[in-house]
Amino acid sequence: MDKLRSMEVMVAVVEAGSFAAAADQLEISGVMVGKHIRQLEEHLGARLLARSTRRQSLTEVGSAFYEDCRRVLEQVRWAESAVERSRAAPQGLLRISAPVTLGNQVIAPLVAQFLQQHTQVRVDLQLTDGVADLTGEGVDAAIRIGRVVDESLVARPLRPYCMVIAAAPAYLRTHGKPRRPADLAQHVCLSHSVWQRRVEWTLDDGGEGVQWPANARLVCNHGDGLRHAALAGLGLVMQPEVLLAEDLAEGRLLPLLQDCLPPPRPVHLVYASDRRPLPKLARFVEHVVQALGAPPMPPAAAARPLRRHLRVGTGRGSLRPKV
Repeated sequence: MDKLRSMEVMVAVVEAGSFAAAADQLEISGVMVGKHIRQLEEHLGARLLARSTRRQSLTEVGSAFYEDCRRVLEQVRWAESAVERSRAAPQGLLRISAPVTLGNQVIAPLVAQFLQQHTQVRVDLQLTDGVADLTGEGVDAAIRIGRVVDESLVARPLRPYCMVIAAAPAYLRTHGKPRRPADLAQHVCLSHSVWQRRVEWTLDDGGEGVQWPANARLVCNHGDGLRHAALAGLGLVMQPEVLLAEDLAEGRLLPLLQDCLPPPRPVHLVYASDRRPLPKLARFVEHVVQALGAPPMPPAAAARPLRRHLRVGTGRGSLRPKV
C-alpha cells in the first residue's frame, strides 16, 4: 500500500467532490480511486467516507484525517521543493490565478513573455473571477482586485484597475450623449451580471452616488460580450480600461462621463508568505512587478476617479504589459 498516494487520493476526493472528479484530476480510473479509499479505511480500521447512491460525505473521523492528510502532503511538497530552491534557474510548474478580463488582456501576455525568457518553466494559468484559495488549490500566485485582507499573504501592489464608460459613434448619433450619470436612465445600458450579485460601481453625479442602471437591456457574464455589443451600437458600456483601450484609441468607441467614473480599485499580486519563494515564483513576481508595479494609491487618489485620456501600451497609469 502506497500510503502517500492513498492520502493524495483521499484529499482529491474530498476537494473534487466525487470519485469521478478525483479520478479525472489524478488521471486514474474511478475503480482505482475506490481501491485507495478502501485500503486506507482497512488500514485505519475506520470509515472515512459515508457513501450513498448519489454522493459521499466525510465522517467525523474522515474529516480529521483529511485535515491531517493535507498538512502531511504540504510538508512532503515542501521537502521535495528543497532541491528546486537550491537551483538558480527557474524551472517546474507555476500555477497562477487571475480575474478573467484582467488576466486575458494583461496577465496572459505577460505569462507568454515570461515563458519565452524561462524555457524550463511551465505555467498553469487559471482565469476566474472567483477568489482562489492559494493553499487549498495549490496556486503559487494570484492577481486580486480590491483590498487584500489576508495577512498570511504577501501583496505586491500593481497599477490600479480603472473603469471606462463608452459607446459607439453610431449609437451616439442616434441617442445623443449623456451629460451626467442621471441621464443614464434615458439610455440603453449594457451590464455585467456579476455587478448584480457582489460588485457595485458608483458614479459621481455632483457629489451624489449613482449606480449603473439595474434594468440593462443586455446583461452578460463576460466583459468581451458587452464590448462586442457596444461596438455594434447597441448601447452604453462600462468596462475596464484594459478591455476597451484599443477600441477607444482607434475611435471605434468614444469615452463618456470621464469626470464621473468610479474610483479606481487597487490591484495586487499575492503569494504565500510562509515559505521562501522558489526561483520560478520569485522571477515571475519580478517580471509582473517590473511591467505593472506601482506604489499603493494614497487614500485621496483612491477616493476620486482618474481624469485622463486613455492610452494603449506602457503609458503611465496603463495596465497594458510592456512588449
